[in-house]
Amino acid sequence: MKKLPQDKSSGHWRASDLRAVAQLATQATTAVAHIAEGVHQSVWASMGVHGGKDAGQTRGITRFVYQAVRGITQRLGDGAQTVLDKLTPLLESTEQAAPGSPQREAVLAALNGVMGDRLLDGGNPLATPMTLRYQGAVLDWQALAPMPDASGKVLLLIHGLCMNDLQWQAQHGAQAVNHGTTLASELGYTPVYLRYNSGLHTSQNGHELAQQLEQLVTHWPAPLQEITVLAHSMGGLLIRSAVHAARQAGLRWPERLKTIVFLGTPHHGAPLERAGNWADVILGSTPYTRPFARLAQLRSAGITDLRYGHVLDSDWQGHERFRRKPDSRAPLPLPEGVACYAVAATTAAKRSLLADRLLGDGLVPLHSALGQHDDDRRTLAFPKTAQWIAYRTSHMALLSSPAVTRQILHWLSSRPPLSSSRPPLSSSQPPLSSSRT
Repeated sequence: MKKLPQDKSSGHWRASDLRAVAQLATQATTAVAHIAEGVHQSVWASMGVHGGKDAGQTRGITRFVYQAVRGITQRLGDGAQTVLDKLTPLLESTEQAAPGSPQREAVLAALNGVMGDRLLDGGNPLATPMTLRYQGAVLDWQALAPMPDASGKVLLLIHGLCMNDLQWQAQHGAQAVNHGTTLASELGYTPVYLRYNSGLHTSQNGHELAQQLEQLVTHWPAPLQEITVLAHSMGGLLIRSAVHAARQAGLRWPERLKTIVFLGTPHHGAPLERAGNWADVILGSTPYTRPFARLAQLRSAGITDLRYGHVLDSDWQGHERFRRKPDSRAPLPLPEGVACYAVAATTAAKRSLLADRLLGDGLVPLHSALGQHDDDRRTLAFPKTAQWIAYRTSHMALLSSPAVTRQILHWLSSRPPLSSSRPPLSSSQPPLSSSRT
């Protein structure tokens, strides 16, 4: 493995980012004014003073002041947008058409993960569109660049929440680790990376990915024999959603889908989002703290989908996503006819009830990453030989672990049994032992 190159870029922040940041600042100031007015009215209400016609509104001169703050903020924001709209073409003409630096893309990925649904709804240019990428460039199916190295075996790599495709390039000590690059060189895959707005509902991204992969099948420059997917964290939920959507729509690409490897995927949710849901309940329990519930409810649809691991439209449509409620997901088994593997991680040195339930990899419990559930209908049928646990490993360290790379190579080289709705088949070849490094 080669050493990671030192990034010497200055950030490559673009002129169009100024418009996006100005829009966010306007929205933030307006939201703070709403919260302040809500707290103000809560205090008045405790003294018997009635508020406005809507909950959290004050009356009289106080109401006028808050309206004025929001009105002035909006007018200033609109004025700034007008000026920046005129300046942006001039500023961008002086910029080189270079891709964004890893630092810039990491910030945008995190911002999209936290509030990507709001960015998209507000028309903010920082909202990340879904794209398939090859060797760092977007695959433009209308004007596809030459791909002389493309093989008939595509490896699709899907990142997780608040991340992007560049972060598959990780570091272990002083060495570079990229699971996709290693699999390409060892097994002849052509790696294709997905970049997407992880703040959207998983099923929304699933529908979009299903269509994008159909375009890949249509325009791929070599006879396409198979698609293998390596998905980290939320990416595992996304590919399950996409396969379901594609089969419902009668698309062709699932016929070429042979293998999915899940890395730390919260198939049954993550405790941190359930804690966020409790924050909604707690903050909304008293008149004085209720206005601050707006802060907890800024988190994106993608994040709230992680409460239980939503993958279907029906999991969230018609539901108030911030309201505390039990898991009501429709069971969705692993895709039939596809070899599925689960890599789980734990920061503990060995398995125990406490480590499995509370520790996990720091974000995802072991039982969730392995698809295990107290309700048999929701348990995902990973064969025992298709499960592997990395000990003393965190959620993010799954991307930089050479032991994980070796285990994936072992699985993809041995071609074990396919997933089905029937009881899992056994494999004649045992898995490598779990890593304790």
